[in-house]
Amino acid sequence: MFRISQCSALIACAFAAALPAAAAFAQNTANYPTRPVRMIVPFAPGGASDFVGRILQPKLSEELGQQIVVDNRAGAAGNIGVEMAARAPADGYTFLLGNVGTMAINPAVFTRFEIKPVRDFICVSTVVDVAGALAVHPSVPGNTLKDFVEYAKARPGKLNYGAAAASSAQGLTMEYLKLKTGIDIQQIAYKGGAGPATTALLSGEVVASLVTVASFVPHVKSGRVKVLAVVGPKRVAALPDTPTMLELGFTELTTGSWQGVYLPVGTPQPVVKRLYAAVIKVMADPWIVERLGSGGADVITSKSPADCDRFMKLQSEFWAKLVKQVGVTE
Repeated sequence: MFRISQCSALIACAFAAALPAAAAFAQNTANYPTRPVRMIVPFAPGGASDFVGRILQPKLSEELGQQIVVDNRAGAAGNIGVEMAARAPADGYTFLLGNVGTMAINPAVFTRFEIKPVRDFICVSTVVDVAGALAVHPSVPGNTLKDFVEYAKARPGKLNYGAAAASSAQGLTMEYLKLKTGIDIQQIAYKGGAGPATTALLSGEVVASLVTVASFVPHVKSGRVKVLAVVGPKRVAALPDTPTMLELGFTELTTGSWQGVYLPVGTPQPVVKRLYAAVIKVMADPWIVERLGSGGADVITSKSPADCDRFMKLQSEFWAKLVKQVGVTE
């Protein structure tokens, strides 16, 4: 007959056996990281996210004392990389460099996608805001947004613009601009705004494109594109003479393509705090600030992971409203 005393003994033995494992876990957490850490960038090399990730990589590796390995996982508007990061072990050895599209816009567009960023990730900190920019081919007359609107209105349905997709931050912004100005210009979707859509503009395949500032800066200097407006809270250092959409009267177009560091939900708090501290220190490095600024990216960091979570929820609500307003569907 099984006695209560025997049961108690078994429980005690099981508890005693678990103690070394728990102690080892606590020690590993306290010493985090003890091996290389993977940074998933959910877009192809050469884009704005990859640009930011490659700049952060060496300094973050130095600060954490372990190699940061950049892992580009493009596809499905970033959802492939997001899912991979969400399903990774919640131990701090895989984190996601998410952006406004993957973390705030996609949930409103891809409603059947199983991963829900607000639920499935811990937002460690925002890191940058990459302003968007509306640029046109040099063959388009005029140098202002007003000139372009007049040009497009005189050619309804005959012009096109390039973007990653209508569901991207830049694509949504352009669709919003169409609603507000009454222009009829067709979108051509590419497998990436920074690379393919920019190349299409340079070749004259499209007359306009709205992607990140970083994609256009080198070509502005060579005269291969004309940037008419910047989408962001302020003018960018790389294009000091280019007005913001806010300055031009579009009061809702004040946010660019922000990016942040995310961990799978369930990651131990000591690991979250360690990574947060490292990110904050790295983002204050003058070398980082200068390199990012040269590509049109402004450093923005969160006061805490909790503050970052609040920011993400607000952004999710804002973009969900805009997605509904312009009628973008999966």
